[in-house]
Amino acid sequence: MRRIPFVQFLLFLLTLFTTLVAGTLQQGLNPLENPLHLWKGIPFSFTLLMILGAHEFGHYFMSKKHKMDVTLPYFIPAPSFVGTFGAFIKMKSPIMDRRILLDIGAAGPLAGMCVTIPVLLIGLYLSEIRPDTVEPGVSLGTSILFSFMNWIVHGFLPDDVNLVLHPIAFSGWIGLLVTCLNLLPVGQLDGGHVAYAVIGHTQRFVAKIVLIGLVVLGITGWSGWLLWACILYIMGLNHPPVIYDWIPLDRKRKVIGWTTLSIFVMTFTPVPF
Repeated sequence: MRRIPFVQFLLFLLTLFTTLVAGTLQQGLNPLENPLHLWKGIPFSFTLLMILGAHEFGHYFMSKKHKMDVTLPYFIPAPSFVGTFGAFIKMKSPIMDRRILLDIGAAGPLAGMCVTIPVLLIGLYLSEIRPDTVEPGVSLGTSILFSFMNWIVHGFLPDDVNLVLHPIAFSGWIGLLVTCLNLLPVGQLDGGHVAYAVIGHTQRFVAKIVLIGLVVLGITGWSGWLLWACILYIMGLNHPPVIYDWIPLDRKRKVIGWTTLSIFVMTFTPVPF
């Protein structure tokens, strides 16, 4: 008899609640004063959970395809302005070779992007363009991919206007940022998996360069990169070898691997906030 994943289900419900609260607060409403306002957080909450869910289930189903022992996703609720710290799955089986490592590592970001891109396009279409006046709120940074998608929807915007993101667009923006953070080619992040599968032990050198780059950006731009650099250093920069490390990638997987790493470049936001 299969055990009901009670912990994962409870964490998902809690994350649903915290993201609904976050989405409602973004609308300038306090759901603690009037719980009926929670429905205002649905556009942000549901689309963000769709993005995170697609990412983690991409890993999950690819792991199952390779007959790996893996858990269902654990969503992480958080009292933050987005209501969550993301989600993760736990792998209980060793990864045998680079082919499996590449398949599992790339499946999450690619699946997540398949949801993030249409969500962001719809959200940008619903967003408002307003005159450049001082308004309360958070100023968000941009990436190559976000700028390109914004150009598709709105064309070139003059300097004297602001793009006020719809909640759905904001969840898409968060989806790009989450993808970027996961694809840092460091340790056992998704990017570390993919980088090790593609370039082998050279991943160690790339990880050190990335860490130095984050420290520089943390000093000159967004200080949050310093925190990320510390976390990544503590977690470990190097990816552990797979069991049959000598088995090479085929041509198709190499293309998928480099494509996935290029997504990191396109979604990287030097100064997110």
